[in-house]
Order: sequence, then structure tokens, then C-alpha cells
Amino acid sequence: MVRLSALADLDFLQIGLLLAVLIASLTFHEAAHAWAADRLGDPTARRLGRLSLNPLVHIDLIGTVLFPLIAAATGVPLIGWAKPVPVDVRNLMAPRRDFALVAAAGPASNLVLAALGAVTFAAVAGDEFGQVEYTVAFFVVMNVMLAIFNLIPVPPLDGGNILLGVLPHSMVGVVERIRPYGIVVLYGLMFSGLLSRVTAPVQLGILRWLL
Repeated sequence: MVRLSALADLDFLQIGLLLAVLIASLTFHEAAHAWAADRLGDPTARRLGRLSLNPLVHIDLIGTVLFPLIAAATGVPLIGWAKPVPVDVRNLMAPRRDFALVAAAGPASNLVLAALGAVTFAAVAGDEFGQVEYTVAFFVVMNVMLAIFNLIPVPPLDGGNILLGVLPHSMVGVVERIRPYGIVVLYGLMFSGLLSRVTAPVQLGILRWLL
């Protein structure tokens, strides 16, 4: 998932490029979950064709396409997503630990993409800031946003699933009871301003280091 910002002042070409960046980033994120699960003993995602960099197997028309387009056209803050990768924890060797590792693989993959994007940006950046530089810079920003947003410890985000792997057993039930209301909690954090107060400094710190 990722929080989407206002892009209302962009033209259709730019919106198309940024949507392509979002889809590519989400695709890599979900494929990383599938790869990690497969490596840790659960072949469910691989058998369903999710161990792939083909965007078509990961795209959710509402969360990956419609919501970003609405956000771009109106500036309304929306939360986007791709199809979640199915994981059967019964196949994992150490279910709690390995499920947390599978969850962490998504944000980690986006940080890797951000680092690769930063290297590309350094190679292409010149005296003038053109469309190529803008797209590469947005690629870096989007992947940092994806990584940090998904690490928020609220289920169903990856951070919530990582939390389940490190909390004492007595606390797991408390987190699981929050899961059905996770999206409501996230929107509450967004509209209260608490979310940006926590995530923005981390995102900006990483971006300053990368760019």
C-alpha cells in the first residue's frame, strides 16, 4: 500500500508516467513477497503465478489504477494497493518468524529499487531538470514512500505483519483484533496529521541521503 499525494497540476503524459512508476514499484514489491515466501518453504504464490514481474498478475484495478487516477485528478488523499500475495503459514518452517520475513521483503525490495533509482539519477542528472530526471526522481520518491508507509505497524500493512513476528504471543491477539479496522485506523492517522509527522521525517532523511 502507499499513500498517494495530489498530482492535479500534472498533464496526462506525466500522470501516465507516474502511474507506470507506481505499477512497476508495486509489482516488484509483491513479487518480492512471493519470492521470499517461496524461499522460506511456501510455494502457494509461485503455484498461483505470483512469483512474476508481470504487472498483470499483481494489479488490482481499484487500488492500483482507479484510486491513483482519482488522486491525480482531484488531489484527494487515497491509499493504493496491489493484490496481496497469498501465504500459507503452515508451509513455513518457523511460521511467525518466516511470515515476518516475507512481510519485510516487500519494503526491502522498494528500498533496493530506490537505491538503484538514485544511482540512475546521479548518472542522468544534468544542468537542466527534464522529463527523464523528473521521472527517475519520482521513481526514487515513490519507492521510499512505499517502503516507509508499508512499515507502519498497523495490519494489514507489512509493518503490522512484521510486528506479529516479534511480539510476545500474549500480544498477538491484540494486533489481530485491529486487522479488520486497519484501513480506518490508517485514514484516521492520515487525516489527523499524525501519519505524516511520523513518516515524513524518515522519508525525507532517506531521500536526502539518496538524492
